[in-house]
Amino acid sequence: MRLYLDFEKPVADIYGKILELKSVSEPDEQVDLTSEIQKLEQKAQSTLEGLYTKLTPWHKTQIARHPDRPHFVDYKKALFTDFVDLAGDRYFAEDFAIQAGFARLNGQPVAVIGQEKGSNTESRIKHNFGMARPEGYRKAVRIMELADKFDIPIVTLVDTAGAYPGIGAEERGQAEAIARSIEACLKVTVPIVTVVIGEGGSGGAIAIASSNRVYMLEHSIYSVISPEAGASILWRDATKAQDVATSMKLTAQDLKTLGIIDGIISEPAGGAHRHSSEVLTDTGKVIEKALGEFSGMDGKQVREQRREKFLAIGRNLS
Repeated sequence: MRLYLDFEKPVADIYGKILELKSVSEPDEQVDLTSEIQKLEQKAQSTLEGLYTKLTPWHKTQIARHPDRPHFVDYKKALFTDFVDLAGDRYFAEDFAIQAGFARLNGQPVAVIGQEKGSNTESRIKHNFGMARPEGYRKAVRIMELADKFDIPIVTLVDTAGAYPGIGAEERGQAEAIARSIEACLKVTVPIVTVVIGEGGSGGAIAIASSNRVYMLEHSIYSVISPEAGASILWRDATKAQDVATSMKLTAQDLKTLGIIDGIISEPAGGAHRHSSEVLTDTGKVIEKALGEFSGMDGKQVREQRREKFLAIGRNLS
């Protein structure tokens, strides 16, 4: 059963009427309600398209968090072949929030790093809702260093509310692990292409997104803090999250205007969770095209381009 977001209630109401008509027409073959059902389906689609032309930042936050939105495992299955998973940080343990390994993208060898939230209760607990601990970021560093050693470009897929803030993670050096991961991103001499596929939360995102190219899906978000956490800090009231989301410039459109990201991957009306195969295909094309832009550059040039990209952000926003 499809999960409708709060602002999609008009569409949900129409589909409710469609289900009622179908339940009436199925038992009695003499009652033909096909034309009425088709009219309602057309109305539902036009209503949905209308809603998605006037989304607020809070609406986009809800869409970015939709549980049916394609996750890392979906991109892994759809875009990459010969995937070899690598696990562990060689210091403490395996962190299932960050998935990593080597694969091929249309025949091209790539290293792939991404956050996986999980799709049901069991997998969400296993993957800690996509919130990585220090060992997850150390694993990411290990993969990046291996990719650099063998001259293999890196693809990262971001989808996290933020790094895990638990006591154990802090005791094991969460901030230092994030900093080391950012440092590794900036040091490697191979291209890094990042796509924010859902939430891009704070240091948990930037740890694997300090890249040559950063793209966002149209209805994803990318911010220094979650709207709820920002509201709690500013007003001690998490219910003001909608107001904070509006002020934070966390949408792909805002961040493209500010020069924080390099491009936006369109989503059909209704979001990626309604059109996953189309969005997965388009994302793969964008990644492949972005990697191709670095084919004639040596390692020093690749690293310098990445350095200048982030320096320019600082200059433009100051």
